Amino acid sequence: MSRDGRTRKAGTATRDDRPGPAGPGRQRTAQSPEPARHPASAADAAQDAWQDYLTAARQLDGVRRAAASAAGEQARSVQAAREELTEVRARLADQQSRLRDRGVPPISLVPSPPELTEAARSMAGGPATVLAALRAARARADAADAALVARHPLRPTSWAARPRNLLVYGPLALVVPVIQVLVYAATGVGPASIAALICGLPMPAVAFVAGWVGVGRLFRSRTGGRPDRTSRFGALVCLVPAVLVTAGLLLALLAG
Repeated sequence: MSRDGRTRKAGTATRDDRPGPAGPGRQRTAQSPEPARHPASAADAAQDAWQDYLTAARQLDGVRRAAASAAGEQARSVQAAREELTEVRARLADQQSRLRDRGVPPISLVPSPPELTEAARSMAGGPATVLAALRAARARADAADAALVARHPLRPTSWAARPRNLLVYGPLALVVPVIQVLVYAATGVGPASIAALICGLPMPAVAFVAGWVGVGRLFRSRTGGRPDRTSRFGALVCLVPAVLVTAGLLLALLAG
């Protein structure tokens, strides 16, 4: 082989060994390795997701607490409205019977259709609104009782419920304490005073029951409704004198 042929063959081999021109951009992208994700960015994303979860949980807990508080307040308003309605009905029935006895026409004691419509409209605001309306009605009933007492001050049936019932509860509550004091004043420290003190312990309950029955008999409504016996007020009236006298006698017996 001649020298020129060897030279051409070597040049061809050299050209064949050279790397070819770069291919399309998409081939370079496919052949190049993907960059690895940084661990810090994944941790930050997880922390942000956790904070979002805690915020949503706090908001949900606040909504739950608010709903529970609103439900409890509504239940208390409903119970108070029922108690107020019972008392207002008793007061109105008693006043209606007294006004009929004084010659007021029955048609004047019945609400008119516009008044019923206005009352129904005012009751559409929920238990709190109903309770406020009932309390306003009770205040009007108190004002009516005061007006009746002002016109007939010496007639107990025209008095308010508590002063009227005090005429029954009061004397019954004082009977046993007065007897205990008289026994102690007559006999001093001795078996008689101790026996009177022991026997007087259940007497407040007896006085309350007797007063409760007496109020129903003496101040009975002529329309058949139940009179307002003011049970809590009567129990307090019967209990306070007995507690005071019992405490005084115990101190006197211990000192003697």
